[in-house]
This record gives sequence, structure tokens and C-alpha cells, in this order.
Amino acid sequence: MAKKTKEARHQIILECTEHKTSGMPGTSRYISTKNKKNTPERMELKKYNPILKKMTVHKEIK
Repeated sequence: MAKKTKEARHQIILECTEHKTSGMPGTSRYISTKNKKNTPERMELKKYNPILKKMTVHKEIK
């Protein structure tokens, strides 16, 4: 019988932090993957927000 493996990489959603406070309609979200063993805390990446037309900080959401 083969050993069951746990996948270390999980799919995450990154959401713009500045877009919520701007009051503009819509949201800027990206889907990515991360290794839970290497980065157990929530990720923060600078990504492009097409609605605000600039680079903003996107944080991982549940």
C-alpha cells in the first residue's frame, strides 16, 4: 500500500488593500499558490491594480 502524501502547496487569493478604502466599485484579486511549510504566515505582494491603474499591496485572504 502506498503512503499518502500531503500537498505542501495550496491555492490562495490575494486582495488589494487600497481598493477597499478608495470607495470605487469592484475588487482587484489574484489567485496564486504558496508552500505552507516555508511560509506559514499570510503573504503580501505588490501587484498591479487595473482599476486604480497603479501597483498596490495585495494581502492573502481566507
